Amino acid sequence: MLALNALLSFGPWWPTPGIVLQARLAPEMVGVWLLLLWLAARQPVPSGRILWLLSAAVFGLILGRYADVTAPSLFGRPINVYWDIPQLPRFLWVSAMGHPAWLSMAVAAAVIAASWLLFVLVRTCLATILHTLAPWAVRTFSAWVLSFGAALLAASHLAWVPGTGRWVSNAVLPTFAQQVGLLWDAHAPGRLAYELPSITPTEDALGTHGPAVFSALAKRDVNIIFLESFGAVLYDHPQARGATDPARHKLQAALTASGRHVVSGFFRSPTVGGASDLAHLSLLSGVDLSDARRHNLLLTTQRPTLLHLFKQAGYQTFGVYHAVSWPWPEHAFYGFDHFIDGAALAYDGPPITFWKIPDQVAMARYEQMFPRTPESAPRVLFFATISSHFPFSPVPPYQPDWQRVLTDTPFDAQDLQAIANHRVNWLDMRTDYLATVNYVYRWLNGYFSLPERRESIYVLVGDHQPTANITGVGASWDVPVHIISRDAALLARFKAQGFSDGMWPDRKVLGGLHHLTSLLLDAFGPDPRVPLAQRSTNPSGPG
Repeated sequence: MLALNALLSFGPWWPTPGIVLQARLAPEMVGVWLLLLWLAARQPVPSGRILWLLSAAVFGLILGRYADVTAPSLFGRPINVYWDIPQLPRFLWVSAMGHPAWLSMAVAAAVIAASWLLFVLVRTCLATILHTLAPWAVRTFSAWVLSFGAALLAASHLAWVPGTGRWVSNAVLPTFAQQVGLLWDAHAPGRLAYELPSITPTEDALGTHGPAVFSALAKRDVNIIFLESFGAVLYDHPQARGATDPARHKLQAALTASGRHVVSGFFRSPTVGGASDLAHLSLLSGVDLSDARRHNLLLTTQRPTLLHLFKQAGYQTFGVYHAVSWPWPEHAFYGFDHFIDGAALAYDGPPITFWKIPDQVAMARYEQMFPRTPESAPRVLFFATISSHFPFSPVPPYQPDWQRVLTDTPFDAQDLQAIANHRVNWLDMRTDYLATVNYVYRWLNGYFSLPERRESIYVLVGDHQPTANITGVGASWDVPVHIISRDAALLARFKAQGFSDGMWPDRKVLGGLHHLTSLLLDAFGPDPRVPLAQRSTNPSGPG
């Protein structure tokens, strides 16, 4: 009884994948006990098949509890089977990339063996209780009193009676029910149709201005760069701010030296710890995708994104996803004229970190493959960085010689050896996280110091806060956004919307990332006197 209760009541060993035992009653254990009492009272004794089925159910509850208690500490959000299960093979593949095949096979064998031993333990416990303790309890008045008391305590906790959490652990069955409901809704699009707004900012802008929607840009290029795991923690947490402020100062100095200026603001991301696609498409569509089901429904429509509007205005659209090395058919919805994944970059250098191609290399290869000339059409680049992605290490080396980056020996041998010797610190990732952030600032610093072939407007967007082992529990979902340009009049439009000068935004949140869509359209459009944000209600739900 103690063993089964411990397996159904453990808590997280924050912020690791580990667990800690808790001296609490598991509501599921109470339910299993009452079921065993009922089975023991039956004649004849239930067959072994029923015991196997019950063991499988309890085993599933244990696995579900592990996912339920560790997901918030690792990813900063509850478990989401719709998104997490399809990502699991990719996560396992990426995790195994940096290790020899024999080690991956050994780990897989150990996991299978441990799972089998856990199942055997569960079945042994259930069989022992069913054939010894339960028959005795059925005939004993005090056992019925204790059983009734345990059931009453568990029911009180499920009914949110104050104080019961000290004695009873949170149940995992409500999470199972919630996830089943999520899968049901996700595969019944008719149930979600009401979730999408009747008109989006992109549709409103297209109908209002047509090809003149970006007239304020005067055909200048636009580079939208999503900064992986860049969140408000970089400004809010004293250690994080102290570690990254010097790199931000250098980046701002490089921008000033190149004749550029920057304005910044905070926005609320639709996700935290992962699922960057939600942030990417929230900005491109102008739809609040904080509900992942809404994202799935949007992909089934033909609604225009910002990229479609750029194409209507005569722009070529480029999407660089150098971390993607698998088929990703959903990219067709985004509206890229040129989709460049990792394989398309034809990188011949050594693989760096889990994602093989560092951000600096990807940007240099893109510029080489698609050179900008005075005669080529204006373009918009959507660049999704990856070097600051979980697990945040090892940190890629920075190469000051951007021409050498394009060769098959982009880095020095000692830098590659340092990476090979580095191991992920699963118990304390903050130091490596801050180092990867500084790497991103450093390569951006170098990039903005290069001669500019053609004037561009830059939109740097943090996609989401990092995982909860960096931010702590209950952190905000806010992310920084930076607009960089030589055009003071254009930046003045953003300042009128609430942006502030420099790389350090005012802490006021200007809205969700889907609100940033309207602000960009207002600033890039022909007439800022009638803000698009006031013309479009942009509902994120019914009405």
